[in-house]
Amino acid sequence: MTEDKTTATETKESVQPSTQKALTCARAALDKKAENLKVLDLTNISGFTDYFVICSGMSDRQVQAIADSVEGVMEAAGKELISAEGYGEGRWVLMDYGDVVVHIFLDALREYYDLENLWADAPRVKIPSEFYGPGASRLN
Repeated sequence: MTEDKTTATETKESVQPSTQKALTCARAALDKKAENLKVLDLTNISGFTDYFVICSGMSDRQVQAIADSVEGVMEAAGKELISAEGYGEGRWVLMDYGDVVVHIFLDALREYYDLENLWADAPRVKIPSEFYGPGASRLN
């Protein structure tokens, strides 16, 4: 059983900067209707990043739109994109922000690579309910 790192009562001020960065990416993805979004806390089990933000798009164009949204929001927040891969094909976009790595998949590829199972020991971060629109079909 995994534990949520954040609670609904925490304020933005009490959240660590890398946690806030991951949640900013999550919100930007959800703004473009990303599906099945998960934030994995890797702070105690990985040496290369603190968080994975993992979500799905239903088409290559949606995957690209989600990536564009994340990049735009992060750029506006002054966060540098270190590297990105896969945007041209739109099947799996990986965006590296150092302490946060965003993975945006088409469902079939997400199932194939199964990052959530690969990192099963990573606690899941609770996504604030206000990030989801009123018609949200999948909550964490």
